[in-house]
Amino acid sequence: MNSEYFTQAGLAVQIHIIVAFAALLFGCVMLSRPKGDPIHKAMGKLFLIFMIVTATTAIFIRQLNDGSFSWIHLFVPLTFFAAWETVHFVRKGNIARHKRAVTGLFFGALIIPGILSFLPGRTMWMIFFS
Repeated sequence: MNSEYFTQAGLAVQIHIIVAFAALLFGCVMLSRPKGDPIHKAMGKLFLIFMIVTATTAIFIRQLNDGSFSWIHLFVPLTFFAAWETVHFVRKGNIARHKRAVTGLFFGALIIPGILSFLPGRTMWMIFFS
């Protein structure tokens, strides 16, 4: 592991990485625990906050495409929409749709872009494999 790439990265990248890993940790625990209890609700709120911060910081990360948005930024509106769906459906009492929204948020906005961040030459690749 080469932490030099992390320390030399911009503040948005550093916050993005830390919060994304926090979302991953909370998401894994939240999805594996019993649903509906106060701990699940608290972890779910923190998971949503982490995901929104992750998406927001991604807006400021533009090294991949010479200062412009790149294809991976498509996950930003997906994250915001899925986060909205998560809250909307649980407030409506539609737990099946809430569960689908959370699962989509976890895999579609965290796991898939997380895997893509480990492509050769990307920051996560450099931190872990260089």
